Amino acid sequence: MIDPAPADPSPDGLWVFDGVCNFCSGSVRLALALDRDKTLRFTPMQSPYGRLLAAKAGLDPDAPNTFVFFDRGRALGASDAVMALAARLPAPWRWATVLRFVPRPLRDATHGWIARNRYRLMGRRESCMVPTPEIRARFILEPPIP
Repeated sequence: MIDPAPADPSPDGLWVFDGVCNFCSGSVRLALALDRDKTLRFTPMQSPYGRLLAAKAGLDPDAPNTFVFFDRGRALGASDAVMALAARLPAPWRWATVLRFVPRPLRDATHGWIARNRYRLMGRRESCMVPTPEIRARFILEPPIP
């Protein structure tokens, strides 16, 4: 379970995703295309920074059961992360936030089923996706130097 306690506010808008998951990588590519203001940042859980953030959020970076999205300094997981991420995208994607009226246990159960079956449904890679030079600046692989 993700600890929703306030964290370091610096990773706001940062998506920590499973970099070897085809579903996750495809979702990141979609978000990159939709994020016109280029405010979202990304780090694979398999990177040093991703491992650190996943562990701080209570996830095993070697066997993630969700992704983490940092929203205003809070680490969110499962359906809360999906909705916080959708809220930052343009319409009609933003409209997915209406799902907040669906009870969280039902939302999280649906998210959990997708997360548990993502490799079977979409496959996985042997290594993380490699960002193109055009989007490389939006990926953070190493922890920021304090």
